[in-house]
Amino acid sequence: MMLIRQPTTSVLNLTSRRYVAQPILLAARLHTTQNPRATAQVATTGPYKYVPGGPIYPGTVNDATTFPAPSKMHGSHHWAFERLLSAALVPLTASTFALSSSPYPVLDGLLAVSLVVHSHIGFDSVVVDYLHKRKFPVIGPITKWGLRLMSLTVMVGLYQFNTTDIGLTELIKRVWLA
Repeated sequence: MMLIRQPTTSVLNLTSRRYVAQPILLAARLHTTQNPRATAQVATTGPYKYVPGGPIYPGTVNDATTFPAPSKMHGSHHWAFERLLSAALVPLTASTFALSSSPYPVLDGLLAVSLVVHSHIGFDSVVVDYLHKRKFPVIGPITKWGLRLMSLTVMVGLYQFNTTDIGLTELIKRVWLA
């Protein structure tokens, strides 16, 4: 808060001149008045230091943003998992199609889970980058939860398809040859 010396004819009818803490609006009103003596009443000495641009009220939007301590490992686990999953999809897909004539439902399950997780991570990166909740406070979280719901639904559907029907690998083979 800025300290402003209050004139003798004030709202409070004080007879002595004292420094009184006033909001910034009163200081702005004093600075825009036509009386040059009124603008000279802004205190520049005393226990409070004058801050150019106005006072800083703690606990409001004037507070500085706190940043986490820098860390080389922050986010690297996600990046490493994404790259490992992407690299593992190549031999997993090849081995699944090479062994598809034999009954290996475990490979179909691994391929289904890997594809859904890989797709979820990719779409989640798009949502985080372009629909962040600070800029889109309503649609951002709705999209994020919608993506989670869709990934879970696809996972359940692929589980049902792999256990009760022909399986993911056989479906892709039939569509490819059709």
